[in-house]
Amino acid sequence: MRRALSQSAFPYSRKSMLLYGQRYYTVGYEDKSMTLTQLHYIITIAETKSFNKAAEQLYVSQPSLTSAMKELEKELGITLFYRSGRGVTLTNDGTEFLLYAKQIYGQYESVLEKYGKGGSYKKKFGVSTQHYSFVVKAFVDMAKEFDMSKYEFAIRETKTAEVLSDVSTMKSEIGVLYLCDFNRKSMEKLMKSAGLEFHHLIDCQAYVYIWKNHPLASESSISFAELEGYPCLSFEQGDNSSFYFAEEILSTNEYSQVIRANDRATMLNLMVGLNGYTLCSGIICEELNGSDFIAVPFRGDEKNPNSTMEIGYIVRKNTILSKMGELFVNKLKQYLDAPMDK
Repeated sequence: MRRALSQSAFPYSRKSMLLYGQRYYTVGYEDKSMTLTQLHYIITIAETKSFNKAAEQLYVSQPSLTSAMKELEKELGITLFYRSGRGVTLTNDGTEFLLYAKQIYGQYESVLEKYGKGGSYKKKFGVSTQHYSFVVKAFVDMAKEFDMSKYEFAIRETKTAEVLSDVSTMKSEIGVLYLCDFNRKSMEKLMKSAGLEFHHLIDCQAYVYIWKNHPLASESSISFAELEGYPCLSFEQGDNSSFYFAEEILSTNEYSQVIRANDRATMLNLMVGLNGYTLCSGIICEELNGSDFIAVPFRGDEKNPNSTMEIGYIVRKNTILSKMGELFVNKLKQYLDAPMDK
């Protein structure tokens, strides 16, 4: 549970300026200033989508919470929430302001993590990632080195767009994804606009990931033509997703059979039940995925080239990693045999 403070986050009598990336947002009027408590409130309401549930989590009365939000809306000169019998949703202004609130409150939590002592405050650390078992392995190894009763850890294997969003909004401190010649320009543009920076971990070629009893399992390499009779498995990216968000190479190819899944366990079941395959990095954690699956080198051709996949992690620009973040990145590098930070 986050601790709410009554101190002013911006102790100026007239106008305060919040810096978010390269943009400024003006808040405050004479003799009024926004508080950390109010930032905490809006974040909790947005997460629960309910004033009642937020009040319960915050240990305050609903009238007090409602009053605090009305005062904040009046101070800012905007409406933060749409209220209805089904709950509350953020307005467009509220959605934008929430990014600022998370940024400022996240910095406050980082200060508490570094300098705070005692109390019931739980340090938070989250990772969002494309579907990589080695990321889960690094996360597990990191978490084992902390007293988990004092921390709130989260790992989210999710869609590519959500990896970007989670890190941009500070829902997660670190994201893990890959770049290749096909998606690099678009992904770098998206990362720049979201205030994110990419850090290289490892380069690898694509592999065909299949069940160990697949008819092609004994091949030294597998071509696109040889895969024609088997269903291609890919991770779901959403109805309106771009090809650039795909986690697999050759995402624009025409496939006679395609099955989409949204988690690794289902993907593995489809490999066994339907002799399906997916194109992946070839970096497999048997400890988590088991030994019933193998990665065979993908043999590219002129029309279907193999691509170098550059796997890396993303963070917000100008962010100093927490102790958990630093350890997590080092665990990733240990597993991938990548150069360690000095």
